[in-house]
Amino acid sequence: MDTAREQRVLKFSIGVTVAVSATGFVGGLLVGSQAILFDGVYSLVDVALTLVALAVLRLVAREESPRFQYGYWHLEPMVEALGGAILALACIYALANSIIGLTTGGHTVKAGPALAWASLLCVSNLGMAAIVRVYAKRLQSGLLWLDVRAWLLSGLMSLAVVLAFAIALLLRDGEHAHWIPYLDPLVLAAISLAVLPVPLRGAWRAMREVLQVAPDTLDARVQEVMSAFVAEHGYLDFTSHVAKMGRMRFVEIHILTHPETVIGSIGNVDALRDEIAERLDARGSDFWLTIDFTADPAWT
Repeated sequence: MDTAREQRVLKFSIGVTVAVSATGFVGGLLVGSQAILFDGVYSLVDVALTLVALAVLRLVAREESPRFQYGYWHLEPMVEALGGAILALACIYALANSIIGLTTGGHTVKAGPALAWASLLCVSNLGMAAIVRVYAKRLQSGLLWLDVRAWLLSGLMSLAVVLAFAIALLLRDGEHAHWIPYLDPLVLAAISLAVLPVPLRGAWRAMREVLQVAPDTLDARVQEVMSAFVAEHGYLDFTSHVAKMGRMRFVEIHILTHPETVIGSIGNVDALRDEIAERLDARGSDFWLTIDFTADPAWT
């Protein structure tokens, strides 16, 4: 499987992420904003996850080895699950920091410069989310979609910071100016709570693949196709097993026949397999399809 284009996109994403992370760190320290600093930390975590994703793509391109004879497909959902878990922990850590800030009187932030830094980060993050999304959709890559989510979350966090500091500028010198020190930790808490479900959902979906939970849509499709196939050809029954790991879908089908059934030559059997593959649209490199015929129920 050719993953060269995905690798190029991830390499570009890593380079931009390093720049955005450095900008977030420097900006957060200069203006005294925990929210901007958290954006930098989040981007730094994303760099580590993207590097791991890049390594996995290189393994997936090899498809198989003497030790991993089914290929490296299982690593893709494992990376997605790990990435979701790490990003969720980052959100929880940020939430804890925001609570500490709120209970200790908040802190002063240079609202004007902070607004400029947050705006720069917001444009960069949302722009990268849009760019990587185009390739993720085109290449149908789970790892690129993980990168899209990370960029989008960073962009939304930056957007929330922009709105917060815009409000701080409006409140400055007014009767509600005493609330300004609480804006940064309050925004950080809101961002953490809003973002937290996204990596958790991604981790949950990936864990279903790691645990080889049968995907409902694929299972229903196989049941529908095989029920019709068995009825049309007069076979007794069938059993099927399906799983999805990363971009690879595994389908195993056992067809039960009468002991006296004559299927014909190997060519005839292959033609029947071809018919099933066509009906399942399982001709692509992302399908691992196994079909056998037996008259012994023990083999089904």
